[in-house]
Amino acid sequence: MNLNQATIYSAKPVETVEFFQKLGLRLIVDSLPRYARLECPDGEATLSVNIADEAPAANQVVLYFECDDVDAEVARLRSLGLEFIQEPRDEEWLWRQAYLLDPNGNKICLFHAGENRKTPPWRVSKPVA
Repeated sequence: MNLNQATIYSAKPVETVEFFQKLGLRLIVDSLPRYARLECPDGEATLSVNIADEAPAANQVVLYFECDDVDAEVARLRSLGLEFIQEPRDEEWLWRQAYLLDPNGNKICLFHAGENRKTPPWRVSKPVA
């Protein structure tokens, strides 16, 4: 089984798509202002944005995007006018991460974990080769 996509329901679909394009996702389906689908630049995952029938409250889902250099990515996004709610920092779970909010108030985490993403020292079982 593989995760295909996540969908954000938004009262601001155009602004939400523009936000994720700034993060580097590529628009692959454009039916705005009702629907759009974006593809991550690395891997096969996609994100869709669907207009909400009523103004949704921000949910408790956090989207995590891994990047090789969190600090450089934060600097790039700041140059595009995005604001961060947490500066890049090293966490005790061995990830470097920073947070910002999308136009709907959803939390977005930019992180780098390397080998610790799926195989931290405290992993229950090691992956089978």
